[in-house]
Amino acid sequence: MREILGKRRRLLSQSSDRGPELIDSALTFATEWQWPVLPGVTADPQGCSRCGCPDPECTVPGAHPFDPGLLAATTEARMVRWWWTNRPTAPIILATGGTAPCAVSLPALAASRALVALDRQGIRLGPVVASPTRWSILVRPYTMEQLGELLYAKDFVPGSLRFHGEGGYIALPPSETGRGDIRWERAPLPGSASPWVPDVEAVVDAVVDALTRTGVSAPEL
Repeated sequence: MREILGKRRRLLSQSSDRGPELIDSALTFATEWQWPVLPGVTADPQGCSRCGCPDPECTVPGAHPFDPGLLAATTEARMVRWWWTNRPTAPIILATGGTAPCAVSLPALAASRALVALDRQGIRLGPVVASPTRWSILVRPYTMEQLGELLYAKDFVPGSLRFHGEGGYIALPPSETGRGDIRWERAPLPGSASPWVPDVEAVVDAVVDALTRTGVSAPEL
């Protein structure tokens, strides 16, 4: 019992230590980069792999908004500071689309191999967000019409590709979710300006080509 209690204290200490880093990151995203953010659901304290939301079958534990809802995402410093002062371990959720970047995500193993292939081709990428199961490549905002035309023109699009556009969201570093830590696989360059991100067309073309050329099977996850 003493060992279990000691482990629990260490976990609580690690979570509280993360608070200042989370609020600083959330403020950078919101106020310096003008990316609208909001707090995500904290993982269930009774089981880190479970979500704190009411859905017992939640597929993205701790990596989605719940209360407040996605429409509450903001770039206002006072609101962001209030949220993370009161919920210091809450994941940082980016509301994609609009003035914020969108994202293209795929399973982690396929993504890691695709990035190697893209580097060899000299394809320039912006920030890449990684979780233990999926990586998200940030892209410029796009409309559903643009995305529809892009996908329609493709002979093959891996079913495991997911598109996070207007009305979507992703978790940002240094969040901790039920699936593990969120980190930068490709970190933004230092500085106060909003990071450069590529067009969605370039990313989808390059990722589909890379997956096809390398023979990577990207299973649904």
